[in-house]
Formats: sequence, structure tokens, C-alpha cells
Amino acid sequence: MSQLKMSAKPLICEIIKQNATEKEILWLNDKVKSDSKTILTAFVATPRFIRKTIIETSDNSLAEPVPGWSVKGWSLDRLVRIYLLLHLSSEDKTSYFKNIETLFETGEINELVSLYSALSVLDFTEDWVFRATEAVRSNIGFVFDAIAFGNPYPARYFSNPAWNQLVLKCIFNDKPVHLILGLEERANLKLAETLSDFAHERWAAGRKVPAQVWRLVSKFVNETILKDLIHLFESNDKYDRMAAALVCSETNFEPAHSLLNKFPELKQGVQNKVFSWTELEIL
Repeated sequence: MSQLKMSAKPLICEIIKQNATEKEILWLNDKVKSDSKTILTAFVATPRFIRKTIIETSDNSLAEPVPGWSVKGWSLDRLVRIYLLLHLSSEDKTSYFKNIETLFETGEINELVSLYSALSVLDFTEDWVFRATEAVRSNIGFVFDAIAFGNPYPARYFSNPAWNQLVLKCIFNDKPVHLILGLEERANLKLAETLSDFAHERWAAGRKVPAQVWRLVSKFVNETILKDLIHLFESNDKYDRMAAALVCSETNFEPAHSLLNKFPELKQGVQNKVFSWTELEIL
């Protein structure tokens, strides 16, 4: 059993107890004590016995059963399905994989959302990368969101190309990039270069680039990206100018520091923490 699974199970159980009725808890307790076939059947049948009410936690420490893995805004049936998965026997890896794969192959949207949400706490965690990257390619919004947002799995296990595909798909579709866990830690040169190219294409078409995405280039500023920052400083959009100032303050590229000196009000705003990337997340 994975360490994350061991630590998550009692916390998830407590959240369920705080939100479920006595009848729902009795049903769940009966199923988790059963064999794998019964658990798989219960996973599919969960909405018939568990409400879709949005869960609440009386203790903030319960909001993240796994570090970074927030269940805020989840429905009770989604969490119950994950709790059922945590009780599947994994002593026989082949059988375990077959059971989980069957759910992936036959699942409807809500079932898939639960499965992708659960990847970090499944046994043999690293072996589910292929399934996780499939969700990135999905055209089903809820499925993509389940792997992309509030999910620690991609940051921990995706290769750089897979990670970049996830981030870029969010940007291309104007989704909230800041909800992706591990943005700063997984920033890389290839992604920064691709974002620069993307910005040039959008600007040429008379379109904007979300100001918050520039946070991903701070570690990789070069002469090309410096020109992008100049473009941002010259923008009529105050958020573009704020983003440029933040990048210049964070980078080790000295010419960017000199550029920021030309905009003393923005420099002072960064130094005095008048604005930060947080202000750009809500746009």
C-alpha cells in the first residue's frame, strides 16, 4: 500500500463522516468490507446511494487529505467513490490493474472524474502516467479539469513534454492556469520558449495573452523574452505591465533589472508588495 494511500484513507473517512447521513455511512461501511467485485459494483452504483451534496469540512487540515490535493468544492459521491477505490485489494498487481482499467474503459464522465482525481492515492502510483496523460488529451472538460486542477499527480509524475502539454492546453483554452499545482517547480525552458512564441502569434492576431502566464518565464528570461517584457510594459493593460514588473523582479537576467528601473512606480509596487501574481489570477 502506498504511503499516500495510508495517510489519506483515515482523513477521507473523517470528511465523509462529517457530510454523510447515517444511512449513507452504513451503506459505505458494508461495501468497503466486501470483495473487489462488490467494491467495483458499488463504485458504479454510488450515486444511487450517496448524495451529490457539496462537502464541507469543519477542520481545515482535512481539506487536503494529500498535500496539495484539495477536495474543496467536491461532491460527496465523488469522494465516496475514491474511498471505495482505496479499499480495493492490490496484493495481486495484475488483478488490481485489471479492475481499475475496467473502470477507466467503461466509466461515464463522473466516474472518470473520480478515477483521475484518485490517481495520487492509488497503489503503484507511477504506473498510471499513461492514463493521466490520456486525460490531458481529453475533449471532455470535466475530465481534463480533474487531472489539471488541484491534482498533485501531474507535477509529481509527468515528463516535461507531458507537463508542458497540460499547461499549454489550459492557456490555449483560457482556463485558470494558477489552479495547476506545481507551476513554479515544473517551469522549464522549453515551456518558456513556447509561451513566447504563443504570445507573438496572439499579438499578431490582435489578441491578448493572459497576464498570469508570464510567471512561467521568470527563470528563463533571455534577449527574446526581454523583448516580450518590453511589449508588456508598453501595453495599455495595467495587468500586462504588472506581469512584466513581476518577471523582471524575479529573474536573474540583469538586463531585465535595468528595464524595470525605467518604470519606478511599478518597481516600487513590486517591492512594497502592492501587487503580486495573485492579483492576476482572478482575471
